Amino acid sequence: MFPVSSLRIIRSSRRVLYSSTPPEEGTSFFKIMDCDYKFTLDTHKLQTRYLQLQRSLHPDNFSQKSVKEQEFSESQSALVNKAYKTLLKPLTRGLYMLELEGMRLEEGTDSGADSDFLMELMEINEALDEAQTPEQANKIGKDTKGKLADLTEQIDAALRKGELHTAKALLTKMKYHANIEEKVKEKLSEFM
Repeated sequence: MFPVSSLRIIRSSRRVLYSSTPPEEGTSFFKIMDCDYKFTLDTHKLQTRYLQLQRSLHPDNFSQKSVKEQEFSESQSALVNKAYKTLLKPLTRGLYMLELEGMRLEEGTDSGADSDFLMELMEINEALDEAQTPEQANKIGKDTKGKLADLTEQIDAALRKGELHTAKALLTKMKYHANIEEKVKEKLSEFM
């Protein structure tokens, strides 16, 4: 794949010409999206950059171009989509940052989670299952959003200090709370 940073847009009177250079191996999503490598991002700037890139890579711009340039447009558009989706949400952004540092969360293992935390999650899930009104589900959702906001701040601090193991443990907690946030949305849709 060609990194988007290698796409040069040359304006010539009324039309836009596209040219590409060989890809740089390992271009990070932060570079593709022109973002600073940090956990807290300006999501408005990220969205603006995403829209700019997608406009420039739109298939209509390449319909009269060679097959190679059309394939380039398609692959770059897919890469931009993946970069945007990854960097947009704190959880996926944090996991990606850990991955760039050579760390991953293991799927399906609770071995690192303490029993008090797991008990708290179980109680929240039970309360959500038993919620009889949208107000009850919304309260759980509001509490979960607060916990996610606190975790976001803690993860940001840990990553700025280079405390990757702490960030990893906090991202594990964030993953569980993000899951509860999705369950709240599902529960609320049941009331509609």
